[in-house]
Order: sequence, then structure tokens, then C-alpha cells
Amino acid sequence: MDQISLARPRAEVLVNDFVRSVYNWMGIGLALTGIVALYVSNSPTLIRLFLGNPILLFVLIFGELGLVFSISGMINRMSAGTATSLFILYSGLNGITLSSIFLIYTRTSIVSTFFVCAATFVACSIYGWTTKRDLTSFGGFLVMGLIGIIIASLVNMFIRSSGLGMLITYIGVFVFLGLTAYDTQRIKEMALTQPAGLDAGVVRKGAILGALSLYLDFINLFLLLLRFFGQTRE
Repeated sequence: MDQISLARPRAEVLVNDFVRSVYNWMGIGLALTGIVALYVSNSPTLIRLFLGNPILLFVLIFGELGLVFSISGMINRMSAGTATSLFILYSGLNGITLSSIFLIYTRTSIVSTFFVCAATFVACSIYGWTTKRDLTSFGGFLVMGLIGIIIASLVNMFIRSSGLGMLITYIGVFVFLGLTAYDTQRIKEMALTQPAGLDAGVVRKGAILGALSLYLDFINLFLLLLRFFGQTRE
């Protein structure tokens, strides 16, 4: 009986440590992205270098995609240090590409939208953590919706339909709200099923992978909400 009572607190500590690590790394990634974006937007030289050069901008975007696929698909082959470095690198590069929002929207609306996004994200995370409903099948449906959004966005780059653009935004918000809850539940399951005594490097890689998922959910939700609440510079 005493061994069981001792094992439970230890298991809870392991779960809490893992989840805390996930959100800490997510927070570090978001903070780095915001700092880099703000710094670049305040430098005319860097704006011309990165945003005024379409070729370099596309290189950055494809580089970011490559980093996401590398971390997601090959993390088991990496060391914990490599996975962490790639996540930090991706967060920094994303800050460069997202610096354009400071040129398009007022800073007041960016800050207010950030807090709206944060509150919404927390609410969805709490739901994903506390719900007894298995969101696995729901997650598959959301991934299909995400693929549809990507395809529709690519098509809309050519036809430039404001109506389709608004529809994509509405659907996108609901998709990323759902993905936030789904990814939170998945991270909870990762935390609960990790065996005791697992190598610290493996735990770190799991935390980085979870942080990347939540980071992507937050950033995409923020950008979509910015279309609703953001006030453009005039």
C-alpha cells in the first residue's frame, strides 16, 4: 500500500514536469519569434533584405517548412540538442517572416489580438486536457480540414477572391481551435504513458515535439484572428 501511495506522487511529478517542459519550450519559441519580428520590423535595412527580396523570402519560407518536417518526421534519429536547436532556429526564422505584420497592422491591434488568442488558446487547451472524450477521430477530421485550407489558400493566391479568403479564415479558426484541444490531449497521453526512468534526452525530444505542435497551433490561430481584429495602418 505504501509503495502504491509513493508511486502515484512520483508519476504525477513526471507528468507535471513533462507538461511544464512542453509549455516552457512553446513559450520560449513564441517569445523568440516575437522579439525577432519586432526587431526586424524596426530595421529598414533588414526589411529591405528579407521582405524586399522575394527570392530570399521564399527561401526562408521553404526553409521553415523543411525544419518543421525534419523535426516532426526525424526527431527519433536526432539528439535532444539537435532537436532543440532546430526548434529555436525555426522560431527565429518564423520571426523574420512574420515581421511583416508589424508593417501591415497597428501595434495596438497586434497586442490586443495576441491576448485574445492567448485566452482562446488556454480555454481550448483546458478543454483538451479535461475532456473525457477521445479526440483521435476528431483530430483526423481536423487534419483533413487543414489540408483543404492549404489547397484553397493556394488556389486563392491566383483567383484573389475576398469571399473565399473570408471563408478560409472562418474555417481556419475552427480548425486550429480544434487542433489545439486535440494536440493538448495527445500531449497529455504522451505524459501519462511515458515509462519511469526514461532517458532524459528522449523526454526532451518528446517535449520539443509537443511544443512545436502547440506553437504552430498558436501562431496560425493568431494570424487568422488578426484578420478579424487587426487594424491596418493607413
